Amino acid sequence: MDLHLDAVEARVLGSLLEKDITTPDYYPLTLNALLAACNQKSNRDPVMELDEESLRQALRSLEEKGLAGLARAEGRVARFEHRMGEVLNLGRRETALLCTLLLRGPQTPGELRGRSERMHRLEDLDEVQLVLQKLIEHDPPLVTLLPRQPGTKEARYVDLFGGHEAEAATEAQATAVPASREERVSTLESEVAQLRSELESLREAFANFSRQFES
Repeated sequence: MDLHLDAVEARVLGSLLEKDITTPDYYPLTLNALLAACNQKSNRDPVMELDEESLRQALRSLEEKGLAGLARAEGRVARFEHRMGEVLNLGRRETALLCTLLLRGPQTPGELRGRSERMHRLEDLDEVQLVLQKLIEHDPPLVTLLPRQPGTKEARYVDLFGGHEAEAATEAQATAVPASREERVSTLESEVAQLRSELESLREAFANFSRQFES
């Protein structure tokens, strides 16, 4: 099973998941409805401006990976659906959080709870953490915890489908830079302390030497 998605595929898959839950009367989606869902400005980060050709390419790729495709009971107008239930066997809670990650990138548990509420209400942060842990332990793993950024109280979680790899890598790099600076500062402080000790020894030696000529 190939779960690696580019940014457009992740947006398409997330949009299908979202509309399946929030607007079931209009799901599966026509191509135009899916394009509008992918390009909507609310509940999306980043906002995209996909065209029909890029959408069709993403749908073909998702169909090859078994994650989405034409609805089986389609009418005159072609409609598209996700196949996450069949492929990954996720519950409503897991689907809501995973969908929110696909649509909005790395987020804290608090952000995930608030933003996923329209799809499924999670009672508290403990429940959010429980569901995230299930996604982390899923076979294959679907979510991972990013390193905590300096100056932040909460770490963020990201999906492992690949649509947000660049952002996750940037965050990890940003986390690593301060640690390197701390190491350099610590090294400099040790060197300064050593120099001060050597200077004090030289001062004492010079003072002793000077006393020999005092009379």
